[in-house]
Amino acid sequence: MPGLFASSFEPFRPSLGMAAGRPSELKTQRLQRRQQRLRSGGQPPTDRLFWAILPPPEVAERIADLAGRLRAGHGLTGRPLETAHFHVTLSHMGDGVGLPEAGVIEAMTARAAGVAMPPFRVAFDRALSFRNGAFVLGGDDSVIGLEILQQRLTDALDGRPLPARRFTPHLTLLRDNQIVPEHPVEPIEWTVRELVLVHSLLGRTRHRSLARLPLASSRI
Repeated sequence: MPGLFASSFEPFRPSLGMAAGRPSELKTQRLQRRQQRLRSGGQPPTDRLFWAILPPPEVAERIADLAGRLRAGHGLTGRPLETAHFHVTLSHMGDGVGLPEAGVIEAMTARAAGVAMPPFRVAFDRALSFRNGAFVLGGDDSVIGLEILQQRLTDALDGRPLPARRFTPHLTLLRDNQIVPEHPVEPIEWTVRELVLVHSLLGRTRHRSLARLPLASSRI
């Protein structure tokens, strides 16, 4: 994967099991390394990898417009996310200094490619604040497709079916100290057609798409 790593990055060193394609182990190792660095006063994480759903550009523009109106209407002061950064996180693969080796990214992408699910409609029709300060869009029955996709994705990454994980589909608009009660908003809808592996450069307000996997009912 030419050009994936910058010379200044300190790539992750996966175990032999991870080299064989065990993304769940990689996630655990990354979090452990992060904790070790923080305990030892080492370099903080600079890079994050996560699987996500991204709205089409025209929908992202509608989200940005709604975020601006909600921010003004509720008197919030937090800065909205950049329009190109709106997303729904499905699986956080971990934080670290630099990126994993190319083979590791290929392994987790190969696992995710095993997810079988056709494209589906999603709609976010309410806004609310989480306790951590995130002001988000959420939904009820209109986001069930995301719950199913997240379960199938995490099963694929772990390599085996597991009990349902706790997952609340949401799309973060901004962060603010003020807590806004849940209330209905004009629906933001689109057809989900692909999974995206996102590389976030922490503190640098940059997102890069490392892999895009079209949804399909079968990949055979």
